Amino acid sequence: MKILLTGATGYIGKRLLIQLLKEGHHIVCAVRDQRRFSTSKYKDAKGTLEVVECDLSDKASLSVIPRELDVAYYLIHSMAEGGDFSKTEKQSAQNFREAIEDTTAVQVIYLTGIVNEEKLSRHLYSRKAVEEALQSSQYALTALRAGIIVGSGSASFEIIRDLAEKLPVMVAPVWIKTRCQPIAIRNVIEFLTGVKLKAFTYHQHFDIAGKEILTYKEMILQYARARKLKRSIITVPFFSPRLSSYWLYFITSTSYTLAKNLVESMKVDVVAQPNNLNWQLGIQLISYPNAIQLAFDKIEQNDVLSSWHDSFPDHFHKKNVWQYLEVPEKGCFRDKKQAAVTNEPETLDRIFGIGGSKGWYSSSMLWRLRGLMDKLFGGVGLSRGRRDIRILEPGDSVDFWRVLYANRVEKRLLLFAEMKMPGEAWLEFTIKNDILYQTATFRPSGLAGRLYWYAVYPFHFFIFNSMIHQLTGAEK
Repeated sequence: MKILLTGATGYIGKRLLIQLLKEGHHIVCAVRDQRRFSTSKYKDAKGTLEVVECDLSDKASLSVIPRELDVAYYLIHSMAEGGDFSKTEKQSAQNFREAIEDTTAVQVIYLTGIVNEEKLSRHLYSRKAVEEALQSSQYALTALRAGIIVGSGSASFEIIRDLAEKLPVMVAPVWIKTRCQPIAIRNVIEFLTGVKLKAFTYHQHFDIAGKEILTYKEMILQYARARKLKRSIITVPFFSPRLSSYWLYFITSTSYTLAKNLVESMKVDVVAQPNNLNWQLGIQLISYPNAIQLAFDKIEQNDVLSSWHDSFPDHFHKKNVWQYLEVPEKGCFRDKKQAAVTNEPETLDRIFGIGGSKGWYSSSMLWRLRGLMDKLFGGVGLSRGRRDIRILEPGDSVDFWRVLYANRVEKRLLLFAEMKMPGEAWLEFTIKNDILYQTATFRPSGLAGRLYWYAVYPFHFFIFNSMIHQLTGAEK
């Protein structure tokens, strides 16, 4: 069948795409920027793949959506965004509905959140409003409502992982006693693929969840037991929402905006209404401990298919980060280094393995200090790491950098800084004629930018000089 997939570069979308291609379908991926979407990894897939570029917030751009369709998936959300994300989400849903009404699609499948409480967070209210906006008499809407999704690279799993791994004793807000019903990512994909063109799911919504109802505290402690970690959690009543957001932001790898929205949502019980959808679709629900184990199996095998860190925030799309593929020449400061390469394969392995668990090959303490400073000023810090320890693709996050260009054959890697600073920064590695060229470029913004460059220049001298020698394996 011919299927339209939105959110194909997101955490769920990447995994769903792989499964739909395995089933042999013709998939049309609607993405905001084709430069972020690599088709090479799907070239041997059983199904066929087509990519169209459009922006759901821009109604005119949706004209590229093919008219001949069977099913469409709506996997768009803006929880990590600031401002009035609910208005943007609703308008995007309305634009999508009108576009699909002009196609032959029989069914739209929407993954949303569980909304069974009377009082909901802004995020969950927005999810409910989107579901209403997607309803149509021209096609059948099937809404799958999920709570906490547990899987390698998922936001929920990574936050629980950060809390349990980093804090032997945790002083936590009272919302840590809120109840939820986590579901394994594997089950989510099974539900998403299982309901397509199933008539009994038309014009219906279903809560999808795992076996257990747990508090966030129980989820963290069960994770700790699975990892053989001894952890204690003390709850206190005087955590304000702002303080709770900062607590989550500084301890985990989440952004402050996402932390703020998460804290608001974590005050609401997310428990599923019983149904027999899993039985009707032949889905065996995975327990929470088993979901944790499956996630760690993927991490240990370096087989994390997608990560929530790699999703582009809306402001990145508006900023059009790809304009920075051309590193500017004028009005910039540069730190240029070069060194002879004696073993090119080893040097390339180091370059394309940079960041994350391997670090930055020099002055680890200074890198950690810069990450802490970034967190203090509202940035992403160093804790995001990277999805894959061997492979880098355009759009991947690497600590507080974003990959703009990565081509091992061309021996070139270009990173763009996402850290907070008064200006814009690039870090580029290129090998030509057995010479590694390492260039840090900074385009200052006003006087503050110039002062910043001169203040950090002494540190750059030691950091970048040591880095290039470590990358080439040369003696200092």
